[in-house]
Amino acid sequence: MDIFSLISGFGNVFWVIIAFVVALSVIVAIHEYGHYIVGRWSGIGADVFSLGFGPVIWSRFDKRGTKWQIAALPLGGYVKFKGDANAASGKDEGAMAEMSEEDRRHTMHGAPLWARAATAAAGPVFNFILSTAIFALVFISRGQIGDDLVVGELQDLPPPAYELRAGDEIIAIAGQTMPGFGDVQIFNAFSDAIPLETPLDYQVMRDGSSVSASGPYPYPPIVSHLAPQSAAYAAGLEVGDVITAIDGTRITGFSELKKAVETGEGRAMLLTVWRMGETLEFTLVPRRMDEPQAEGGFKTYWRIGIGGGLAFDPATQSVPAGDAVWRGIVQTGRIIEGSVSGLYHMITGAISSCNLSGPVGIAQTSGAMASQGVMSFVWFIGVLSAAIGMLNLFPIPMLDGGHLVFFAYEAVVGRPPSDQALRVLMSIGLFLVLSLMVFGLLNDTIRCP
Repeated sequence: MDIFSLISGFGNVFWVIIAFVVALSVIVAIHEYGHYIVGRWSGIGADVFSLGFGPVIWSRFDKRGTKWQIAALPLGGYVKFKGDANAASGKDEGAMAEMSEEDRRHTMHGAPLWARAATAAAGPVFNFILSTAIFALVFISRGQIGDDLVVGELQDLPPPAYELRAGDEIIAIAGQTMPGFGDVQIFNAFSDAIPLETPLDYQVMRDGSSVSASGPYPYPPIVSHLAPQSAAYAAGLEVGDVITAIDGTRITGFSELKKAVETGEGRAMLLTVWRMGETLEFTLVPRRMDEPQAEGGFKTYWRIGIGGGLAFDPATQSVPAGDAVWRGIVQTGRIIEGSVSGLYHMITGAISSCNLSGPVGIAQTSGAMASQGVMSFVWFIGVLSAAIGMLNLFPIPMLDGGHLVFFAYEAVVGRPPSDQALRVLMSIGLFLVLSLMVFGLLNDTIRCP
């Protein structure tokens, strides 16, 4: 990928930049506010709260003397606490020497160990809280399918027309009695027993009576989800498209599309697509993807970046707030676990290092998710927030995890590392962080097109 393909892929590079800046600014603001507010609660004062780096384009002072500012380069942010020499929390030796004991207590370097550790850890923790809150709100807004499967809105599918209606409660499909959703194995067996054809006979409850109605195969090859940076996205497919044929061979179910992609060994495919009454054709080449497995590790598959769905949107009911929060916590944990596992397997060579994206790749994903709707974009912010929070906990000087390692050393030894040692370690940390950024940028632009 280069900048020209980036522009052509999204139509407007400014839209990509705006989406990227919005996503990153929200995450950075929450992260830095975590540092700021916990520091304030712990008695540590802040001189500057900055969203972005470089020239200041807006600023104001609050009643505590903290300067709140927005800078020109929206690629991060920082809180400069009292006694800090720079945005990386280096000690200002001259300023600290001139302070009274009471004033030093309100600096990052003179506060008790517990206050400094809590302040350093607060940034990633606030990222995790943001992710959990976003996921919970999405779960609440989407709702959940009830015990009975009720038809909501039918998808826009190619002919023939069907008799199935919104509000129908499905009792059976093609003679197969509709089971509950509690037992996955039973439900999968029910799905597998449905003939791979259309139309099918549906037995439904409608206005208090059991009636028969024609309906589509319940799992058509419809694009319900479209992955950014995927073959399907690059080829121009859109959410809502229905794939009716592969290389001229008609298909009915999503399982046929999945099988053709996975067994095709990466060969080019000609897809015939139904889009709002119009028939289109797209040629795309599946890409190799390393995916995490339930038992641990990764496995390589051929993918085009499409997620399937039902032929209709099921009617939903509200999700209890407590249940939504718990689901949000679980989802955040999965992202953290997957990110750590992915990095580990990249380092060991088990999966390709092309799985690591830099700023261009993240910008591309931001634009892609924003183009798919507000919910998709908000969900992406939650995913990115969890990943950034996890990354900041890595024990690398310059990152929050590095500071926590220094504090742990101080707790064990009884004194902090020497200022000279800290300067050397911070330089090493800066080199590692910049190297990681450059590596990701090279992946985006040269190594992994």
